[in-house]
Amino acid sequence: QAVAPLHPVTVQCQEAQMVVKVHRDLFGTGRLVRAAELTLGSAACLPVAWRAAESVVTFVAGLHECGSTLQMTPDSLIYKTSLFYKPTPSSNPVIVRTSAAVVPIECHYPRKSNVSSSAIQPTWAPFHSTLSAEEKMTFSLRLMNDDWSTERLSNGFQLGESLHLQADVASGNHVPLRLFVDDCVATLSPDRSSSPRYALIDLSGCLVDGRSEDTTSTFISPRPRQETLQFMIDAFKFAGDDRNLIYITCHLKVSPADQAPNPLNKACSFNKASSLWAPLEGTGDICSCCETGNCPSYG
Repeated sequence: QAVAPLHPVTVQCQEAQMVVKVHRDLFGTGRLVRAAELTLGSAACLPVAWRAAESVVTFVAGLHECGSTLQMTPDSLIYKTSLFYKPTPSSNPVIVRTSAAVVPIECHYPRKSNVSSSAIQPTWAPFHSTLSAEEKMTFSLRLMNDDWSTERLSNGFQLGESLHLQADVASGNHVPLRLFVDDCVATLSPDRSSSPRYALIDLSGCLVDGRSEDTTSTFISPRPRQETLQFMIDAFKFAGDDRNLIYITCHLKVSPADQAPNPLNKACSFNKASSLWAPLEGTGDICSCCETGNCPSYG
């Protein structure tokens, strides 16, 4: 708002500085103060160039200049300083016609909004988008009950039963994502490179266990949602080993949901009736490498 005796001090909070304008009729009495009697902040910064005939005195200071202080709240950054009026002593030491004054000044900036100069638009990336890209995604792999409604309370199985496995990703504020299982390997120890080892899913999303005889292992179609992938594995044991505890380690990954599945990002099951590999989504050709074994990988 315009500087006037009713509002003798106004502040403009700009991107990197504050502009303080002071009407010389500081007390609204008609008696003008002298610019030399006004300073800003504990560093006593002086106003910008001014002329005696002007009725407004202007200060321009960076947010961190002139001894200003910074206070952080959950929602705001607050830069604080003060305007000081220190009148020169009267020629008559017995009387005083005016008193000193201190005017507190604050500039508030929201911590969760975008701050940018128009000079770098349109290449400027919004602040919220930058934060979103840096968030970590949370992947999970769970054993589910037979109708997929809840997590299975027991991890014990009899041979002849099927394991219902569900992979998920919590994507937060990311763009829509589609989850894939790159590979899954079964071992007798937590070390996925230990021996013996058996590949359940391999070649960037081929459910190779379904290629074996007498198995019904498959990806479940359709997906309940893009960020979830369900698949069934027939229970098994390692031959010649009496241990009943088996570790299954899977590598999960995501791609943008609007990106078509491809030989690198796919979920392919073997259809025994047709003796062909079929994708959960996408065209059939993306699964052809499951048969040849030359699928691309992240390495």
